Amino acid sequence: MLLVVDVGNTNITFGVYKGKELKKSFRITTKLPRTSDEFGIAIMELLRINGISLQEIAGISMASVVPNIMHSLTGAMVRYIGQEPLIVGPGVKTGIKVAGENPRGVGADRIVDAVAAYEKYGGPVLVLDFGTATTYDLVREDGTFREGVTAPGLRISLMALSQEAAKLPEVEIKKPKSILAQETVASMQAGLVYGQIGQTEYIVRQMKKETGYDHLKVVATGGLGRMISEETDAIDIYDSALTLDGLRIIYEKNRTGGRE
Repeated sequence: MLLVVDVGNTNITFGVYKGKELKKSFRITTKLPRTSDEFGIAIMELLRINGISLQEIAGISMASVVPNIMHSLTGAMVRYIGQEPLIVGPGVKTGIKVAGENPRGVGADRIVDAVAAYEKYGGPVLVLDFGTATTYDLVREDGTFREGVTAPGLRISLMALSQEAAKLPEVEIKKPKSILAQETVASMQAGLVYGQIGQTEYIVRQMKKETGYDHLKVVATGGLGRMISEETDAIDIYDSALTLDGLRIIYEKNRTGGRE
């Protein structure tokens, strides 16, 4: 089995694959500081609860946008699982060409999403990831990833409202009954959700216009992506496992000597 690990700003998501099938997935928060021993104990316990023994794990594929926890997390993988993880970064085969002015500055999570979308749905494809930030990344028909847009995500937007405006509370991120909100909580929810929908529709439309890709496939992922995708025709596919699939695909390419 393959253990894949997506280290995001908010959560660390784990997936366990048997072949191409995602058997289990689970997550822990990124925010808490942990030693390698604490990471190791948490991972071992989560695997045990999900009925997976350490002996079944034959490899680990990992991508991270949080550098300061990687020493502890990688140490936990080596010490407790007995595997040196494949970490997505420069020199790792991906199957796409990352171009642009500063390819090394592109986040590993965005590369992983782009790889999965291109492999699963072909190109050109626009990949939307609704995480801490909301990203819109274009992979062209030849597998070149050059252009992308980064915008504040729903959680960042909520944080800005509740922390910078003294009388605005923290609220649950969900779609209100109506955009015609009649009280503060619902008005914030309407602004957050419908603002994100409006942002998404405009950016997708503009990217289609500037590229000339009228029939561009638009694939969304990320924890809050399902809610947005259900409310707009701008998104063609919602794929909750896109990032985990990308980590699996990259591991397979490096194990079998696939092209970069």
